[in-house]
Amino acid sequence: MLSDAEIAIIKATVPLLETGGEDLTRHFYRMLLNEHPEVRPLFNQSHQASSDQQRALANGVLMYARHIEELQNLGPLVNQIVNKHVSLQILPEHYPIVGACLLRAIREVLGVDIATDSVIAAWAAAYNQLAGILIQAEESAYAANASTPGGWRGARTFRVSRMVRESSEIISLYLAPEDGGKVADFEPGQYIGLRLFLEEGEVRRNYSLSALSNGSTYRISVKREPGGRVSNYLHDHIEEGSRIELFPPAGEFVLRDSDRPLALITAGVGITPALPMLDAAKASGRKIHFIHYARNGAVHAFRDWVDNLAAHHSNLRQFFCYSEPQEGDQSDGTGRPTKEQLALWLPADRNLDAYFLGPKPFMAQIKRHLRELGVPEAQTHFEFFGPASALEG
Repeated sequence: MLSDAEIAIIKATVPLLETGGEDLTRHFYRMLLNEHPEVRPLFNQSHQASSDQQRALANGVLMYARHIEELQNLGPLVNQIVNKHVSLQILPEHYPIVGACLLRAIREVLGVDIATDSVIAAWAAAYNQLAGILIQAEESAYAANASTPGGWRGARTFRVSRMVRESSEIISLYLAPEDGGKVADFEPGQYIGLRLFLEEGEVRRNYSLSALSNGSTYRISVKREPGGRVSNYLHDHIEEGSRIELFPPAGEFVLRDSDRPLALITAGVGITPALPMLDAAKASGRKIHFIHYARNGAVHAFRDWVDNLAAHHSNLRQFFCYSEPQEGDQSDGTGRPTKEQLALWLPADRNLDAYFLGPKPFMAQIKRHLRELGVPEAQTHFEFFGPASALEG
């Protein structure tokens, strides 16, 4: 428990974090990754280059400081952090390294006149409190993963049993455990952690599980990203029989039980977690509206699969929109998402559950359209491919 004096100091730093939080976290990451190469595999360098990671951490530190007396009001933020940490196998020994760098960054960015010894001591206590909460929650998840049927702890070696090209940009990898055992079930919408060893060293990434749980294999579907180290490696160097290490499934972006109409709204490779959601919901009897945005038919993955489901399930309606259609493409609309278009494709009853995923600008746009169309905000759900941050919409 923090003392009243420590709480007061933390709260007093909120205005500084509001204006300079990103400068602080940028300095923190520079220090952490330069001085501690052992933690580099835990971070996606493209998120560093785009400043997404710095903004996400700055927002997290700010939220923690604002709610230091009422941590229950942090809402889903803690669960998001825990799930990301579990999927990448963040361990207790990583926390002291991060804490030492964070305290140094506070002192060096704010200066000794502001970041006095008492300020540093208060933030050390606050960090240790948060680390304790996260370590305990993560250990519970690791233990649960190890004890569940087909589950495991740490890394487990899988082999690529099958590869399928889904579009000009997306391939699916079917992954079977090398030990021949069962694999843990997962909820539709969750993701898996991968560990690969490239020439430049170890890397870890998360990929959505793109097919329903079957107890024996996992499927991920990977888009080739321009300049993406891991996605290009998976496309160019992985083949049937290749080994890949996996961490157990994680994630809180999952299909919730409901009898309300369901809208699944995706763009690009954001379609991947929606596929098992659709597969799980198809026999429920609830009305399903599957809406997908892609550049054109060449890059549109899984269209035939969705069309086939719709042909056999009268409760499913599918809509496809292409922003850059090519000759011969057939779609229900063209251009970028609009509120008017979405209004036509959503169920007439706006008391529905909406799940949406895609690039951040797309998600911000969909979030705004759903709100303006009267979909209750508590019934809208989204997930970030990379670091979580505020979604303005």
